[in-house]
Parts: sequence; structure tokens; C-alpha cells
Amino acid sequence: MLTIGIWAKISLGTYLVLSANEYPNTSIILLATGTAVIIWGFLGFVSAATEHRCLLRTYGGFQLAMLVAGLAAGLSSLFYRKDIAEGFQNGLWEAIHYYTEDEEKAEALDSIQRTLDCCGVESYRDWFSSPWSMEQHSPNGSVPVSCCRARKGCLHSPLPSNAQGIYHDGCFSKVCNFVSDNMFYIATAALGLALMQVVGIILACLLAARILPHAEPPGDSPIITSQALD
Repeated sequence: MLTIGIWAKISLGTYLVLSANEYPNTSIILLATGTAVIIWGFLGFVSAATEHRCLLRTYGGFQLAMLVAGLAAGLSSLFYRKDIAEGFQNGLWEAIHYYTEDEEKAEALDSIQRTLDCCGVESYRDWFSSPWSMEQHSPNGSVPVSCCRARKGCLHSPLPSNAQGIYHDGCFSKVCNFVSDNMFYIATAALGLALMQVVGIILACLLAARILPHAEPPGDSPIITSQALD
């Protein structure tokens, strides 16, 4: 979980910035959850070593809660994947429209265009009607330098008639293809994590059931007096 959080912070931060949907800070949540899992894992080891029944049961309950939360998050992303895709597509359009006003989204869009070798939402022509393109020396025929295949010698403002030297494909389809290509690895990692949690829950419950309650010290046993017998 901690590894997934670090990966999400590094790799998905740009995509979350561009989404028009309002999401919580997913990467921070994953990092915090991963840290909590590590701490509780250490406590589970200590409870098993010291044969502490209560702490073992608490550890099993925590693992069960994490499993339910992970399944709920996975099912939500599956059921609402269309809304997530539409939110990202709308966010790309907003980033192009406010390219000169929102610096954070502009930097995120430039980063995606360079990383995925794409330009615009559906194609590079999406930039022609943007306010940024209108402000250039040759309106309706310019794209940012992040659309260039190579910085040196790239004619991006204005574009030549054949639009040579820039990326032609849109970024939305590139992101969808990236998610589809990596869906198997994401699903495999999620399934492996869920199986590990199930195994942890079963082992914690079995070990807690095998540990006998501590016997009461002899001095604490009730003393039956002659008055009580009367």
C-alpha cells in the first residue's frame, strides 16, 4: 500500500491535477494508509510473539477493515470509470482554455504532452481555437512548444501546412490506452494485496483462538469461608 501511494504521488499527481472532478488527495491517503499498515503489521508481529489475544483480534479487525475499504474503492472506480474518464477529458479542455491563466494546470498539461507524445485533447487542432492561440502572432495556427517532437528547429507558432515536427494524436486517447495497457498489472497487484490481507486475517484469528486465557493467580481465587457455607 505504501509503495502504491508513492507510485501514485509520483506518477498520477499530474493526471489528478487535470481532472475536472473533485477528488481527495488520493496519493496522500494511500501513503497514510500504507504507513498505518506497516505500523499495525509490527504490532501484529509483537502480539503474535507475546501471545496477546486482544491485540491479535484487534489486528485481525484492522486487516478486515482495510480489505473492505480496498474492495469498496476498487468497485467504486469500476462502476464510475465513465465519470472518471469524462472528468479527465473535461479537465483537459479546461487546461487548454485557461492555459495562460492557470499555471499549475498549464504545467501539468505540458508535462503530459511531453511524456505521452500527444497534443491537445482529441488532436493538435484543439489548440487553434484556444485563447492562448488567439494571442499569438499567427492566430488559429499555433501550438505550445510542449507539442514539439524536438525543441530545436520546431515550427510551432505558426505551424507549417503539414504540421510537421509536432505530435498529432490527442492526449485523451493516449491516457485511456495507458490505463488499459496497465490494467492487468493494477488488477494483479490489487488481487495480491487482497489475498495477503485475507491470509493475515485468518492467521490472526486462528492464533488468537489457540491462545488460552491466562489463568488466575492462586491468591486471587475466592476463599469459601464457614460463614458463606452457613
